[in-house]
Amino acid sequence: MNTESIFNLSPPEKLQLVEDLWDDLAAEPSDVPIHEWQAKELNRRRENLINNPASSLTWEDIKAKVRGHHGR
Repeated sequence: MNTESIFNLSPPEKLQLVEDLWDDLAAEPSDVPIHEWQAKELNRRRENLINNPASSLTWEDIKAKVRGHHGR
């Protein structure tokens, strides 16, 4: 597939392509490069969760917070 044909896809076809690419990357997450700052942030968050488990939010807490902020 050449790049010109990618830009000529319909929006649903583009979304499907993105999903397919994401699924392919997710199959081997260790192969996906990350920046050093991202690794540091992940380590910081992991340490925070280990040292302060009460700081985590449940999925229900997150949904309620987002809905409260966006009025949904």
